[in-house]
Amino acid sequence: MSFYDNGRQVLNNLETYYNESIGKEKKVIRQQSIKTLHKELDLASHIKNGDLTGESLDEFLKTYLDNTTRLHHPGYLAHQVGIPHPTGALGSFIDGFTNNAMSIYEMGPAAAAIEFFMVNYLLLKIGWEPMPPDIENRLTYPHSAGILTHGGSLANMTALLAARNHLDSTIRENGTSSDITILAPEASHYSIAKAAGITGIGEKNVRPLATDSHGRVIVSKLETSFQAAVGQGRRIVALVANACATGTGLYDPISEIGDFCNEKGIWFHVDGAHGGAALFSKTCKTLVKGIEKADSVIIDAHKMLRTPTVCAALLVKDALDLDQTFQSKAGYLFHDKKNPGFDFLGQGMECTKAGLGLKFFMTLAALGEKNIEAYIDATYDLAREAFDYISAQPDFEVPVKPESNILCFRLKAPDDVQIRVRDRLIEEGSFYLSSTELKGARYLRMVFMNPETKLHHIKDLISSIREIPVI
Repeated sequence: MSFYDNGRQVLNNLETYYNESIGKEKKVIRQQSIKTLHKELDLASHIKNGDLTGESLDEFLKTYLDNTTRLHHPGYLAHQVGIPHPTGALGSFIDGFTNNAMSIYEMGPAAAAIEFFMVNYLLLKIGWEPMPPDIENRLTYPHSAGILTHGGSLANMTALLAARNHLDSTIRENGTSSDITILAPEASHYSIAKAAGITGIGEKNVRPLATDSHGRVIVSKLETSFQAAVGQGRRIVALVANACATGTGLYDPISEIGDFCNEKGIWFHVDGAHGGAALFSKTCKTLVKGIEKADSVIIDAHKMLRTPTVCAALLVKDALDLDQTFQSKAGYLFHDKKNPGFDFLGQGMECTKAGLGLKFFMTLAALGEKNIEAYIDATYDLAREAFDYISAQPDFEVPVKPESNILCFRLKAPDDVQIRVRDRLIEEGSFYLSSTELKGARYLRMVFMNPETKLHHIKDLISSIREIPVI
């Protein structure tokens, strides 16, 4: 069969898959063993015969899609993965077919130009000076910069590398010293400690900031943390704040922390992987008030901006900090040549990089700013409505009022019951929740990502939990 005919089969199967998912005709999650899936998907045979086309492709797609986690299902409430807009998914398809590795401009002029535009778009959202599209004017005046990366973990690591080299420009060539540290709340994403380990700062050198009972940074105690580090001869690479925390969805006081960092001359990094999207809402952007005071910010488009995975933005206030972080030598790439565009290779870790900006742009261009704002507002509002409803139930408890679209709750029962409830829900297939620990207790956790999810689904969830016999 032709490329067109195979493509039509893919689209037909995806259309059926979408309708089944939003109509709750299939389980939101179906987990079979790896051995079973290898057999059902007939993987070895397809590779041996090279027959993945026509009817064979159609059968494979049906089996594959039937064993996916259905994010479009209204009962999907588990993790911070966006429900991709169909037009954004087409962007992934186009990028996969053209395969333009656009870190070097000549390997993807259109993709690089779109990424440049989308980075500037986000810089303006923060309130920073965008990059000049006339490349000859680059760095002739102070402006900001950024790059799209394959995920928030890589974006966080790139930000911390920039902060490390800003603190000490000799580290890149000579290696790290033992006197550097990062200040971050314990609620920070695990990628912060992971990045510290990879970059030579050391996981043990990520020092916890004082936080309240829900994990938010206490501004009045920042001075104590700072003096303790300095008093022990530590040099501070960066201070990290959450916008918002992954587990609870709560925001640190960004503006006040920014004032402190600016006063002390500390690099201020805001991990806005999930909640940085509040910048797109007139109502919600107060949650990130003062974000322009940061030195670096990350935002994952594949979370609250409905872009297919993965697409994260690293944004820095001073473009020089990215230029000085990755300086590479490769004669086949860097030499005198006519270059009407911009090579992103010098701004990040990756050499071969997908055209991430295309699917990001196509998503936002299909939705428009008003619709993406309405989506963010609706998911944040739904979390508050769910909080009000569940808080009123005598057999449930909710530890904190949500600030984003993340809500933690639990049955008034031991921790092991919460896990058994989650396991039973996943097995039954109508709802898929995650779980987290807060204040030493195990909670069920909902993340409202799906625009199809409404309050009546949450009421159905509570009823379903009550019917589980493990309670």
